[in-house]
Amino acid sequence: MIRHLFIFMILLAAPITAKAHYLWVETARNGMVGQEQKVKVHYGEYTYGVIEEVNGEAFPAVSLFTLWVIHPDGEKEMLETKAEKNHYSASFVPQKNGTYTLLLNNNEIEVIDYTQYDFGIFKTHYHSTAKVSVGNAEGDTEVQNPSGLAIKELANDGGKVTLQVLYKDSPITEQEAKIFVSDLWSKTLETDEKGQITFELPWDTKYIVETTKKEEVPGTYKGKDYEFIWHCATYCIKE
Repeated sequence: MIRHLFIFMILLAAPITAKAHYLWVETARNGMVGQEQKVKVHYGEYTYGVIEEVNGEAFPAVSLFTLWVIHPDGEKEMLETKAEKNHYSASFVPQKNGTYTLLLNNNEIEVIDYTQYDFGIFKTHYHSTAKVSVGNAEGDTEVQNPSGLAIKELANDGGKVTLQVLYKDSPITEQEAKIFVSDLWSKTLETDEKGQITFELPWDTKYIVETTKKEEVPGTYKGKDYEFIWHCATYCIKE
């Protein structure tokens, strides 16, 4: 993996940062039937070691998320979350072997004005997913975000990971996706004609994939006008 430093536009004092902070769902990549699978929801910047506290200045602005698990048979179960110090916790118990998809969606975020930073007035839409394999199952993860970005992991029995980036349920080509690891390092890939990227996992660590897109459509949310929607999708792989 080629390493390079990606320079963020960081605005830590603001409740939502336009090209830096993101939500992600974190869980162990493998689970067992009948054993509790623990899940965490974080907000911050993993590669910078920034993990926002639940009752801090930033996290409350993005706390109206919903968290689900999609079972191998397609059943969709909403998970209850509990506020901890620097994350929300949840859990579920797999009842059969197969691929489980954790899915977080947050389209309930106040309009923010970043015209002073030359970014405009926008509404944010976060979407995050993660995969749990039970019983050595290797299947595709589910996609359920018809109004924005989503990241899907494709079944792969090799040593590499293949993800597909979709926008409104269609694969999106030439889309940048950033892979973050710790200590300020990241790698940028671009999706191919199928909307896919493939990469290896050379280290026993946590990887977070992020992709963003501006939807240049104005609108109104809770009485406030916005110029565009800023979509952000993340996918966490915890080895």
